Amino acid sequence: MTTPRPRSPLPPRAVDALLVDTTPWLSCDECFERMDVHVEAVLADPHHHDAAMEHHLLGCAACADEARSLLDLLRSGTA
Repeated sequence: MTTPRPRSPLPPRAVDALLVDTTPWLSCDECFERMDVHVEAVLADPHHHDAAMEHHLLGCAACADEARSLLDLLRSGTA
């Protein structure tokens, strides 16, 4: 008799984010230090590319939420 595999309490998107290769690696502290400059660069040039930030944001929901919030705030013009 086989034991059923336990279901993950995480949604598939969260599991995928945990498995993303975040190389080149940034810590959350480094990401937050670079966040303002990165967001301003993305607003100025939608094709802006910062591999380290992009990879970190793919794998870190907290930093990605912060970046999205900052982008939304600056796009709304209330900053």
